[in-house]
Amino acid sequence: MRQTRFHGRFEDSERLCEHPACEEPGEFRAPGYRPNGFDGPGEWRWFCLEHVREFNAGYDWFEGMSAEEILSAQSPASGWQTESPSFRPTAGVDGMPRWADFADPLDAIGARVNGIKSRAEREAKMAMDGRFSPDEARALDTMGLGLETDRRRLRRRYSELVRRYHPDRNGGDRRHEKRLNQVVEAYQLLRKSAAIA
Repeated sequence: MRQTRFHGRFEDSERLCEHPACEEPGEFRAPGYRPNGFDGPGEWRWFCLEHVREFNAGYDWFEGMSAEEILSAQSPASGWQTESPSFRPTAGVDGMPRWADFADPLDAIGARVNGIKSRAEREAKMAMDGRFSPDEARALDTMGLGLETDRRRLRRRYSELVRRYHPDRNGGDRRHEKRLNQVVEAYQLLRKSAAIA
């Protein structure tokens, strides 16, 4: 499907205009019944030029919003106050930066990207070493250990992380339970590894 520069026209489409009384090609898209979201891109409605103009004239993006919500949506910083799980103040238990650690959102995003990049580089280096499988390299990274790990150091690190993340050591707080499960799985894999003496 080729898009031209004329008002978002998509030529060469086989679609018909979705207006009930129209037989023209549906070359212009409009917001559909399901918006973009976590599950992927939303659905589009397709109209001819005349009916997309009619649709746009009656479309109200702010429909159902209060005056405060409209003002907030129009703010240049709209969306920055919404934290993703990676940047919540309770995040960062995996060593990645937290949103709360930064005044500027772009600095936080840059630090997060650098953390992901350096983690990927560490995992690749471990896997290229030849002693560790990719799964073992990821497990070492989860445990915060390097290539020179021995069984004694692995057990010590495991004990330290279990104490840190276990709900019994955090007053019953279960927020770190997922991280605890990752640590346990990584330890179970690494303790059976022939590469760790």
